[in-house]
Amino acid sequence: MTRRWTITSLLLLLIYVCSRSANAQTQIPEQTNTIDLEAALPEPRAYIPDSQYLDFVYHNHEELTRFLRATSARYPNLTALYSIGKSIQGRELWVLVVSSSPYEHMLGKPDVKYVGNIHGNEPVGRELLLHLIQYLVSSYETDQYVKWLLDNTRIHIMPSMNPDGYAVSKEGTCDGGQGRYNARGFDLNRNFPDYFKQNNKRGQPETDAVKDWISKIQFVLSGSLHGGALVASYPYDNTPNARRLKGICRSSALCAMFQTYSAAPSLTPDDDVFKHLSLVYAKNHAKMSRGVACKSATPAFENGITNGAAWYPLTGGMQDYQYVWYGCMEVTLEISCCKYPPAYELRKYWEDNQLSMIKFLAEAHRGVQGFVFDNNNNPIERASLKIKGRDVGFQTTKHGEFWRILLPGYYKLEVFAEGFAPREIEFVVVEQHPTLLNVTLTPSKQFTMPTVTTTRTQIRNNRKNVNDKIHFPSD
Repeated sequence: MTRRWTITSLLLLLIYVCSRSANAQTQIPEQTNTIDLEAALPEPRAYIPDSQYLDFVYHNHEELTRFLRATSARYPNLTALYSIGKSIQGRELWVLVVSSSPYEHMLGKPDVKYVGNIHGNEPVGRELLLHLIQYLVSSYETDQYVKWLLDNTRIHIMPSMNPDGYAVSKEGTCDGGQGRYNARGFDLNRNFPDYFKQNNKRGQPETDAVKDWISKIQFVLSGSLHGGALVASYPYDNTPNARRLKGICRSSALCAMFQTYSAAPSLTPDDDVFKHLSLVYAKNHAKMSRGVACKSATPAFENGITNGAAWYPLTGGMQDYQYVWYGCMEVTLEISCCKYPPAYELRKYWEDNQLSMIKFLAEAHRGVQGFVFDNNNNPIERASLKIKGRDVGFQTTKHGEFWRILLPGYYKLEVFAEGFAPREIEFVVVEQHPTLLNVTLTPSKQFTMPTVTTTRTQIRNNRKNVNDKIHFPSD
């Protein structure tokens, strides 16, 4: 048995080496600065803020806008500012791209993002994202790690998804709901389509804008910054039992009986990856991995991470939607026990989270990436892919690109596209660098596109044809 496993391993490694050699002969630009270089780089340097540009205070929407515009003007080769839409009260939903190629997608270069302030009264993430922007642009020429990250990644940063809620929130309020919701009283993190249960809540402009946004850009990795706890929470947020429990749980006695049942973990097919991503954030954080409870009545989380449904189930969460509908790995990052702490504490929160925020984004370069072509070497857009044994699929971009974060191991990639014969390719992922894997599909008139995931029908039913709302600001 041992000898047979060794021979199999060697054969798979040979396949991997041959695939990398074949990739070198294609017209795809080589990525020379991959995660093996990241491992050899010195740790990111500490950021020393310059109060002339950005101080550790809370910024209202006008001040936030001025900072983003000024930064984009000051660093035109590293930043691009755009809006994905407007809030109910007409505030722009700003996104700033930070990258050495900010205005255009470069082949093979993954897009990642951070979203802050989805709950308006949780603004620590909003301010940390502004400081992350300042840290990245001011460190590009002097910090090797930051340069590597920006040369190989397009980072989209949305400081505030709920500017209307923030406008009515109160500094120093650690609990409560004032400002949590948008201007119509909707919780935006309960407003997305849900895999386990039909979500009948009316779509809001802010969530509709985010859905349009992520349907246009193939995000590989994402973090959503929240407050009120200290933990990295990963999908699923909801549970297959949610619908059943709603019918059963009609009295307090029955609810108590099923409380443990309803709070059981709800694990994705990529549970190993989500745990790893959460641990990357928690272990690089100054306190999170200790698993210390914020209050005596609140739970302590082992290693500072939790499955979302095991903590408490919710319907309509953003991270489940992005994973199931678009294959984007998103983790919810609860970064402050107090939802809206005094401004003088912001520097401490930055120091606690700086390394985590950088290291988390670098994980987009782990796993497998490549292109899907036809036999004339033309890219195939919207080819459907799935890692065998992991039923949540993903798709290629218009350039035929794909990415999937995976831990070291042996895998099979299943590839389908309308009008082409399906393929199954074995490959290996190692720790040091991503596996580069190009796939050529052969036309087949008889082939009909199969259902490649258990969620595909639901995905089709929930997607809408939308107009492009992403626009660059006027001068």
